[in-house]
Amino acid sequence: MTMQTFGLAIGRINKYKGAILAHAVPCEVLGKAGRQVKMPKNNSDTYVARRWLPYGATATNQNTQNQFFQNGTGDRGNAMVQANLTQEGVTPTPDSITPVDITVVVQQYACLYGFTDKTYDLYEDDIPQAMIQQVGERVSLVNEMICYGALKASTNQFFGGTGTTRATVNGGLTLPLIRKIVKQLQANHAKPVNKMLSASGNFGTSAVSVGYTVYCHTDLEPDIRDLPGFIPVEKYASGTPMPYEIGTVERIRFITSPDLPSYQDAGAAVGATGLYSTSGTNVDVYPFIVMGEDAWSQIAVRGKESLDPTYLKPGDKSKSDPFGQRGYAGTIWWKAVMIENAGWMAVANVGAKAL
Repeated sequence: MTMQTFGLAIGRINKYKGAILAHAVPCEVLGKAGRQVKMPKNNSDTYVARRWLPYGATATNQNTQNQFFQNGTGDRGNAMVQANLTQEGVTPTPDSITPVDITVVVQQYACLYGFTDKTYDLYEDDIPQAMIQQVGERVSLVNEMICYGALKASTNQFFGGTGTTRATVNGGLTLPLIRKIVKQLQANHAKPVNKMLSASGNFGTSAVSVGYTVYCHTDLEPDIRDLPGFIPVEKYASGTPMPYEIGTVERIRFITSPDLPSYQDAGAAVGATGLYSTSGTNVDVYPFIVMGEDAWSQIAVRGKESLDPTYLKPGDKSKSDPFGQRGYAGTIWWKAVMIENAGWMAVANVGAKAL
């Protein structure tokens, strides 16, 4: 008689139902930043913000270091004093104030997954529940890309190396470039986003200066860690690092995310630059976004006012689905991003070292 082996009689199943494996989840960093604005329903599709120009500023120099002092020779501080000096018995000429309006139109976005009644009733895994989970993750990713697209298009642009446009970027992230950006933000009266983290008595720790926040791709992390004076988050003397924060240099704190992609092959020829290229021909250009306080805002980002989820089980009969054979999971929402002051943020376009 033949001994019964495992493969002698073909099993009806002979498979063990394993665990649902983890999948990549978007890293939301920009979606949690900026000024959060909820625009009420039934008002308009257009959001208009207004600022009043300070004394001495004009609409053309509102985002420059000459906001209070016009370009010119001589003692510009004293010129401000003299312009406000009065004479006995003489009424000064009254001034007026000028508004500047900034407008953005909110757009509608949606994502939708579908499944059949057979999938709902007979499939071994709970696919509708997995779809619901992915709806939330997809909304986070789309919102992140909406923010990223608006911010990296800011008019205050800097370029690595000797580049003057994205197509001519031939250099990476350097401390002189960071200092150049910070110098401009300070001159523009951009307020720091982060508070100072005080020193402590713990050995090997450092105080962290008040400063600005940078958002960039994780490919730039090695370049950031190679900057002179870099302090990793594990050596912060106090406080709690921000999510995905890796460290600080002078007045800059760095947050990296794999979901802030580069412009592939968009820069200058690789040549001897030592910079990374997808194709090996032209440098991949990475936007490097530097933020001051109140530089930008998100309109209708969160809350029931802006997110309308949908979950329809199979079985609901209608003219378009007379037997109720289809189900859906998804959501629809409104969103806009506004650059409130381009002078209070900057975008550096740089290459990343080829490792």
